[in-house]
Amino acid sequence: MLFGRVDGYCERHGFRSPELEDSDSHPANKKYGLPPARTLPAGPLRPPDLIIQDELHLISGPLGTLVGLYETAVEQLATWEVDGVTVRPKVIASTATVRQADMQVHSLFLRRVAIFPPNGLEASDNFFARQRMPTPEQPGRRYLGFCAPGIRQKTALIQTYLAFLAAAQLLYNRYSASVDPWMTLVGYFSSLRELGGMRRAVDDTVSTRLTQMGVRGLATRRLYPQDVQELTSRQSAADIPDILERLEAVFLPRENRTPGNYPIDVLLATNMISVGVDVGRLGLMVVANQPKNTAEYIQATSRVGRQFPGLVCTVYNWTRPRDLSHYERFVHYHATFYQHVEALSVTPFSPRAIDRGLTAVLAALFRLLDLRFNSNRGAEQIEADAAYVETLVDAILQRAGAIGGNATAELVRQALAARLDQWKATVPKQGAHLGYREEADGVTRGLLTAPGLTGWGRFDCLNSLRDVEPTVNLLLDDQGMDRPDAHEWVFETAPEVEEAEDELQRPETSG
Repeated sequence: MLFGRVDGYCERHGFRSPELEDSDSHPANKKYGLPPARTLPAGPLRPPDLIIQDELHLISGPLGTLVGLYETAVEQLATWEVDGVTVRPKVIASTATVRQADMQVHSLFLRRVAIFPPNGLEASDNFFARQRMPTPEQPGRRYLGFCAPGIRQKTALIQTYLAFLAAAQLLYNRYSASVDPWMTLVGYFSSLRELGGMRRAVDDTVSTRLTQMGVRGLATRRLYPQDVQELTSRQSAADIPDILERLEAVFLPRENRTPGNYPIDVLLATNMISVGVDVGRLGLMVVANQPKNTAEYIQATSRVGRQFPGLVCTVYNWTRPRDLSHYERFVHYHATFYQHVEALSVTPFSPRAIDRGLTAVLAALFRLLDLRFNSNRGAEQIEADAAYVETLVDAILQRAGAIGGNATAELVRQALAARLDQWKATVPKQGAHLGYREEADGVTRGLLTAPGLTGWGRFDCLNSLRDVEPTVNLLLDDQGMDRPDAHEWVFETAPEVEEAEDELQRPETSG
């Protein structure tokens, strides 16, 4: 119904399509004061005329590849004819730092790019943003590079966290609320593995040593477990809004705080923070290692220093040649890093993308373009209209050829032929039925299957763009763990944390 493919209008529930297995009429409901309702015939509605794509720079890589493939079905369903003229929906996309946007848009939407507003006379003023020199009234963001040859990366990060957290507390003790932007430290990581290791270090080593920073001329500070949070895919969707709300909370004297306004001392985040996190009070970030993409680096570090002076410290890993190269060219790189933004990769009809998403495109077009095949059992009518199926195949091949060339179109043609042959062979001959999904009646088998139930097959369809590989279920058998003679569990500190603590406790030497 999203694309206007309806055949009726229920007086109680609104528009409906043949796939809805519901009664055509409803009796009156005295309890809720509802009159009787019936379904009236209704023709197709006008499909969407405008598609707005926000954060276009994120639609790249594996995500962009599948989005570009699915756009084959979306565009066909949103296209209609007016006085013999084929009208496609207009696409308006907003993007951040990208390079070769014309190629990305061509691969995603098969469109030409028209930039609005057009390029002006000065590169420093592009209508949406204006470059200016920092002033006391309009502060900017300062980048700091830190590299410690001969010291483990975990130790360098721990030392950096300790210095910033303790120094911020010292300034807060002197100047109170004006230091609030730097009281929350945002730690940025390129991988969950690195973030997980630092989370253990923050909970253990950093929290312990912060209480002893007074001997170094800084202020002591206490980190409580609830004041250290993560902004990663490991968090549930219900917890993320609470974390974002807590990021808005300012630091107050502990005696003036209430349970609802406790601020966050340390926020450990992955690239999830690069999108939609617009917290004006953030002013301090520590980046672990140089991110792989310059666009990612720009987007992540721009989360701090929006309303107040921002400080971004990148801790480089001296064992990685790429990090060393960035450290050696630190000033030049940061003065020109918009020139270093990498081109985006979108390959909608690559072989692996075809394996993952072509079946969904074919099934969506067959089911939704013609209401005859819209009901669940419409899947068994694959041979009812050969000309209709050929039209669908031609539409997919035309798009594949326009994006990838003749060789890609031939690859897609072979893949479609194999899927159609298997689809036709799956239709039961007698006594049973074939549906797009399996029904509980015992006679309707499903054509499409969910990923992860067995090995990947031709008719597996993704439930979301996160389902790139099957999940693993862990079953914990805890029977007998509480027996008197059971093995005694001893929780030890992780080896990397022990090594970091040893290096921190070594006496300092001066030359």
